[in-house]
Amino acid sequence: MPTQVSQPNDRVEALVRTLEQVSQRPYDQAWGMPAAFYTDPALAAVERRQLFGQEWICVGREQELAAPGDFLTAQVGDEPLLVTRGQDGVLRCLSNVCRHRGALLAEGSGRRKSFVCPYHAWTYDGAGHLVGAPLLGKRPDFAREDCRLPSFACETWQGFVFVSLAAAPAPLAAQLAGLEALVRPYHLEQQQLRHLESESWPINWKCFIENFMEGYHLSPLHRETLHPVNPTRLCAHYQPGDGYFGYYAGFSPDLPRSTKGHPDLTGEEADRCVMAAVPPGLVIGCAGDYSSFTCIQPEGPDSVRLKMGLIFFGPDWPDERVAWATELYRRTMAEDKEVLVGLMRGLRSPSFTPGPLAPADYEGPTLDFYRYLSQRLGKALRNLGAAA
Repeated sequence: MPTQVSQPNDRVEALVRTLEQVSQRPYDQAWGMPAAFYTDPALAAVERRQLFGQEWICVGREQELAAPGDFLTAQVGDEPLLVTRGQDGVLRCLSNVCRHRGALLAEGSGRRKSFVCPYHAWTYDGAGHLVGAPLLGKRPDFAREDCRLPSFACETWQGFVFVSLAAAPAPLAAQLAGLEALVRPYHLEQQQLRHLESESWPINWKCFIENFMEGYHLSPLHRETLHPVNPTRLCAHYQPGDGYFGYYAGFSPDLPRSTKGHPDLTGEEADRCVMAAVPPGLVIGCAGDYSSFTCIQPEGPDSVRLKMGLIFFGPDWPDERVAWATELYRRTMAEDKEVLVGLMRGLRSPSFTPGPLAPADYEGPTLDFYRYLSQRLGKALRNLGAAA
C-alpha cells in the first residue's frame, strides 16, 4: 500500500496536541518539544496568522517617533505597516500599501510630512488621507476624499510602541500589569535609545525567544561575555502572567556595578536584570543602568528578522561606555547566533528527540512559553474547527 502523507492541518493539530500535553507538566517534569515544532511550515503559517496577526506586536521605541513626521516601517504577519507621528502629534499605525495598485509607500525610517507612492505618485498625509492622485481627474465611481490608508491599533508601554492587526484587541496594559510592577522601578520609559540594528537570522523565531529567555546557557555558552556578568547560578524564575514570562538574571557580586539607575530602585532590584518576554514579538533585558530589547518578526519557519537595541538611563553616558556596552552586546548575540544556526541543523536530524528541561530557575521560561503558545494556538484551532 502507498505510504500516506499527513496533510498540513493534521500535522498542525498533532503538534498543538503535543504542545498541550507538554504544557501540562510541572516545572520539575518539563520536556522540550519535537523538531517539527520549529521546522514545520504549516505550523509557521498558523503562527503568522493567529499570533502575529492577532496579538500586540512591538515595532520599536517611542524615541524613534519623537517628532511630527517621524516614521518607521515594519512587517507584521502579512501586513506591511507604516507607524508615524502625525503633524498633530498623534501616533498612528497605517497600512504601508498604496490604495491604487498596492506598491509600498515607504521603506526603513525617517521624517516626512507626506508619503508619496514611488509608482504613480499618489500622496497621503500623516493621518493616511489621500491628498493627491495625479491625472486621475473626477470620477463618479471614486471619491478621493473618502480614500485613506487602513489603520490599526497602536499603543505604547514603557516607551515601546506596539501595534495589533486585530479588529478590537484587548488593552495591552491589562495584559502586562504584573510585568509593569516588576519593571516600573527601572523606568524603561526614561531610558534613551543609543544603539539600534536589524538583521535576519536563519533560525526559527521560537528558538530565539527560548534562547533569550533562559539562563541555563549563560555560563556554558557565554563564558567570556555574560558569565562574568550574569552567571547561570544567579538566575531565578518568576511567576508568569497571561501576556508575559521571564526570569531574574543576577549580577555577579564580583562585578563592579554601575551607580547609574533610577532612585526608585532598591538594592536588590539594582543587583539583578529582569529578563522578560512579551510574546510573540518582544524580549527585554531590563537593568538599572542600561537595557536591551529585540523586536521579533518571523520571515518563515527558518528565518527571523530581529530589530535589536540598547537603551540607557540618563543622558550623561560617554561614547566610550556606550561603545563598550554595544561591543559586549554584539559579541553575546554573535555567540547566540552561531549556536542557534547549528541548532536548526540539529533539529532537521531524523534521529533527534527532545530531552528534559532544566529546573525552573534555569529553563522554566521555556515551559512558560509553551503554555502561552498552547493557550493561544489551541484556542485558534478550536475556533477554526467550530467554524468548519
